[in-house]
Amino acid sequence: MKNYGFIKVASAIPSVTVADCTSNIKEIKRLIDQAAVEEAAIVCFPELSITAYTCNDLFSQQTLLDASKTALQWLLQNNDTSIIAILGMPLEIHSMLFNVAVVIQANRIVGIVPKTYLPNYKEFYEQRWFASANCLKDTTTTLCGQTVPVGKNLLFSINKEATFGIELCEDVWAPIPPSTHLTLQGADIIFNLSASNELISKNNYLHTLLSQQSARCICGYVYSSSGFGESTQDVVYGGNALIYENGTQLASAQRFSLEPQISIADIDVERLRMERRSNTTFSACVLNNLHSDSNQQTIVNISQIKPNNNSSDYELARWVNPHPFVPAGKELDERCEEIFSIQVNALAKRIVHTHAKTVVLGISGGLDSTLALLVCVRTMDKLSRPRTDIVGITMPGFGTTDRTYHNAVALMKSLGITLREISIREACIQHFKDIGHDISQHDVTYENTQARERTQILMDVANQMNGFVVGTGDLSELALGWATYNADHMSNYGVNCSIPKTLVRHLVAWVAHNSIDEASKDTLLDIVQTPISPELIPADENGNIKQKTEDLVGPYELHDFFLYHFMRLGYSPAKIYYLAQIAFCGKQKYDNINGLNLAVGSYDKATILHWLKTFCRRFFTQQFKRSCLPDGPKVGSVSLSPRGDWRMPSDASSAEWLKECNSLE
Repeated sequence: MKNYGFIKVASAIPSVTVADCTSNIKEIKRLIDQAAVEEAAIVCFPELSITAYTCNDLFSQQTLLDASKTALQWLLQNNDTSIIAILGMPLEIHSMLFNVAVVIQANRIVGIVPKTYLPNYKEFYEQRWFASANCLKDTTTTLCGQTVPVGKNLLFSINKEATFGIELCEDVWAPIPPSTHLTLQGADIIFNLSASNELISKNNYLHTLLSQQSARCICGYVYSSSGFGESTQDVVYGGNALIYENGTQLASAQRFSLEPQISIADIDVERLRMERRSNTTFSACVLNNLHSDSNQQTIVNISQIKPNNNSSDYELARWVNPHPFVPAGKELDERCEEIFSIQVNALAKRIVHTHAKTVVLGISGGLDSTLALLVCVRTMDKLSRPRTDIVGITMPGFGTTDRTYHNAVALMKSLGITLREISIREACIQHFKDIGHDISQHDVTYENTQARERTQILMDVANQMNGFVVGTGDLSELALGWATYNADHMSNYGVNCSIPKTLVRHLVAWVAHNSIDEASKDTLLDIVQTPISPELIPADENGNIKQKTEDLVGPYELHDFFLYHFMRLGYSPAKIYYLAQIAFCGKQKYDNINGLNLAVGSYDKATILHWLKTFCRRFFTQQFKRSCLPDGPKVGSVSLSPRGDWRMPSDASSAEWLKECNSLE
């Protein structure tokens, strides 16, 4: 069963009975079995989970220490799963008592990690009972009759599929947590066994802390904190089961539950490793860490984890966003405002720098030119210049429909810009005569003639009016090469160049609802609902758009999904195909954590694979257009600028990618 670089992890919160190790270990076993049924590879429990955290001076009692070892021995004898479990217990080593994490698999103790930083303030006074990991000089110890590696710097490797490290509670609150060193030494995932009490606002800070640590270390972070059953003599433990990946929360449990809980999610180890490879700062920190005293890591190898069933499909315990470029709710509004501001400031700088008297752009009544026009309008307003310095040109051709034409004209009028109408029909007809092309033959020459005639008009008018041409093409079109070379592919400055098509529609709608007059709003909302088309082929008998882009090149929501995972994450076609099926074939089992409620198209496997092949083929063959891309602002993490983001030979072969696509059939 292929896991596509994912490893399923679990954070478990048992209900405990203080100082009753027999009861606690049975509860732990029940949750281990539950995690195994869910096909988790690793499950983590809270700090001192075998005894409970709130035993206080009972930790000085030999009876309790012996009972915890007896409980662990019972678990080893009765554990018939291959899942890796990480438990918390007190452990004596050379007349010192340590608060440790014990890693087990089946009946084997794999390793022991003591806690490094022990709190000794207010309600926490662990230094009263425990010694720090820094006091431990031994590298092995004996537990339950087994000789076991022990130390704060242990790394656990699972057949090179994933490597994990461990820290305990207070460790992550330190200025330089042990997890920082562990990740620089190769840990993909950090497990934290914790016992953190509840205080007003502390939970919000905890989430921020874990999110930041997982992002800073580019790692997965699995946190398990004590819950119901701990003593409430002075404080309360609400139980937190949290899983993060590179700053993003993947799963969480309900706090203050009276029942045991388990949170499960998949950590994308392949993605984490790719992010680290491309992050030169991370590499520099790895080099610096080699010279520190914390670099003496010991690798503990763990045998491959076998799934508990024979299913051929890996069931992903995380939500796959079908629209990775488009957030929802309040975040979408914030994203749109930020992107729009970036576009406006970028264009303002270019206008000021060039001393341009005007900006010139073609207005088709479609989404891209509409967004570019809105950027121009906001820019002129910000520069305190009249909107008449914007020259919008509508250029009706053989495929222009009444709907797009009237929307283009109405929008330019309501926004108060300079409107010019220049038909391209006669010029194109003359050109067809000049080159001997049959006008009834609606081929690529027929289409590209119109596109190049429009660009010639825009460039010449810009010269005529002491201005420059603002490009309208978007990121999705650039990825697919869906632009005519030296036509709509070219401009003096492209304000939409790093905005994907799925986001353009939302940006236009956002402007319509937030910062525009009523007349323009009505037009904008109709443009949002207009089918995407270059309108280079004559309309149908009813005057409606006949040439729909997505019928020809494929659905943009699929291509944007492919683009994000191909460029941003470096995924293979097989992994992209696997994730696309989950996102678009109705296979989502796990709810997303952000409450997104997006309208998503439904596509079968054959359709997804067909367009994935199209994407791979076009992305490689159309690089020559991107190699001479005009200037334009980067707004997100994915950009195709040949100067700063994507450097690829125009004659690179797509054979390996298409070979993998063909193997998926």
